[in-house]
Amino acid sequence: MNIILCGMMGSGKTTIGIRISELTGLRWYDTDDLITNEYGKISDLFEYYGEERFRQLETEIVHRIAGEQNCVISSGGGCVLRPENSAAFKEGGGKIVFLKVAIEALFERTGHTGDERPLLKNTTFEKMRALLDYRTPIYQSCADYTVNTDGKSIDEVAMEIVREFNLPLRG
Repeated sequence: MNIILCGMMGSGKTTIGIRISELTGLRWYDTDDLITNEYGKISDLFEYYGEERFRQLETEIVHRIAGEQNCVISSGGGCVLRPENSAAFKEGGGKIVFLKVAIEALFERTGHTGDERPLLKNTTFEKMRALLDYRTPIYQSCADYTVNTDGKSIDEVAMEIVREFNLPLRG
């Protein structure tokens, strides 16, 4: 079984994914890292080729790793917006977990990161709220489980997911 973490940029997908991997020994992948390693900086891909081309590359990466087993996958913030990506993750028995975070925490974590995160370039609190309002129903509809991360530590969130899916802890 794979655990796929979804949610907004800044929701903790990478940090939580790494922690679950450490606790369980499951391999960890980050779709954004895989894209960066293979194709270059995400901000450059957006600038030179556009969001649509980036999403195509993301879908290629998803299909490449979705069939693997015993992995934790931290997906990009927009990854599961494409139904074919969430379907590919689930085909192999993957479980999608939505990391739900309050807008205030998201903005505090990412409101200044427009250079690294193209969709947040010149963002405002209102723009980020609109993006969150648009994406949240999509995240919820594809998720097998939702974790409200507000006020929880990295370990608390990771252990909640480990317990929910009865993942064995490293000995």
